[in-house]
Amino acid sequence: MEVANSVYYGIQTQRAIDNFQLSRNKLCNYPELIKALVLVKAACAKANNKQKLLDDKKYDAIIFATQAIIDGEFDKYFSVDMIQGGAGTSCNMNMNEVIANVGLEYMGLKKGQYSFLHPNSHVNMSQSTNDVYPTAIRLAIHLKQTHLLDALSSLVNAFGEKSHEFKDIQKLARTQLQDAVPMTLGQEFNSFSSTLRQEVTLLNSMSELLMSINLGGTAVGTGITTKQGYSKLAIKALADLTSIEFKPVDDFFDASSDMGALVTYSSALKRLALKLSKISNDLRLLSMGPRGGISEIKLPNRQPGSSIMPGKVNPVIPEAVSQCAYQVVGLDLAISMAAEAGQLQLNAMEPLIAVNLLESMNLLTNAIVMLKTLCVDDIEANESRCRDNLNNSLAMVTALNPVLGYEVCTQITKEALQNGGSILEQVIGKKLLTRQQLHSILNTNNIVQPIP
Repeated sequence: MEVANSVYYGIQTQRAIDNFQLSRNKLCNYPELIKALVLVKAACAKANNKQKLLDDKKYDAIIFATQAIIDGEFDKYFSVDMIQGGAGTSCNMNMNEVIANVGLEYMGLKKGQYSFLHPNSHVNMSQSTNDVYPTAIRLAIHLKQTHLLDALSSLVNAFGEKSHEFKDIQKLARTQLQDAVPMTLGQEFNSFSSTLRQEVTLLNSMSELLMSINLGGTAVGTGITTKQGYSKLAIKALADLTSIEFKPVDDFFDASSDMGALVTYSSALKRLALKLSKISNDLRLLSMGPRGGISEIKLPNRQPGSSIMPGKVNPVIPEAVSQCAYQVVGLDLAISMAAEAGQLQLNAMEPLIAVNLLESMNLLTNAIVMLKTLCVDDIEANESRCRDNLNNSLAMVTALNPVLGYEVCTQITKEALQNGGSILEQVIGKKLLTRQQLHSILNTNNIVQPIP
């Protein structure tokens, strides 16, 4: 097979490009995975050089090439489809060939002169796809998680700021979509901040699951083709290069086939997605109207909402967030099926797990940034609507329950429903309490928190 002289990949990459034309998700679209693969290759080269298996000339060429790739000079040559047969071999060989050809030019040679620096014999020395690819996936998740957590923390803070802004605005809470009891709009927004803060903590804790790697186990966990002590050297080199505390797995054979850590991480992403969708749906409900719905908050207008109804504006940002969340749920299901499909000493479906994890993180990061900047930052409270909804509701009766008793409060509520009056009018009319007593019982602090 002929390979164009202008490209930096080789024949194995070309075959993969020809075989797997399945999606638009190419390796070049995932810079964190490219960087992760490069760093793994650099760590392995360091270990091989330290064990006198890779001479200084070849080692220097490999290290030069890895740095040039990290600098982004050769991204377009990582052209294999992320969905591929071979358990990730195509991605691994794409990286091996680009490193080899960049390194050959550094040595003053031509691309393809592999007798001097070979993609398999030298760049892939002491390695197998089956330990390189799983390690790179875990490292790529670490690299990508930084952006996800930064975006999520920013959204947590944005909801916190709105909570403070709305802290004195009383409104009606709702359970099962029915009128419930009084609360403040600030309390409602603080709950959004609190629930997402839990996800920051959870995702941070997930990092520990991804620090145990099987680098050095090569094909199935035996470490065949490696020199004794190589695994520890390679893992330490990777830890030094990344400042991540990677460590050897307890069982290299188990790690070659089990995808449990990646399934757990995907579940955490799904949990975050579900929370984001729930919050987005709440924002849509609270803003519904502007005349015929709850309309207690005003979402920023981003675009016309109808091709036929003049002046209509839709909650397009929360709607888009929910759709991203549904996609993450679907990707998680595919990850689960791929994890189950592992057979004997290897899971050949790992490429699907990798691309779906990275795609989920992309979607969530982008959705979170969009939700904060195009929606949450500019939400306004409709204070008069909050007040009217609360005053016209039957919610105040719960605060009277400790004083008047459940049976009396139930009767008052029924009568108010029948005659269209308010709870306060019923209580005054029946001379159950004076206005002064009512004012004291329904003090702002008493109805939105435990009585002091």
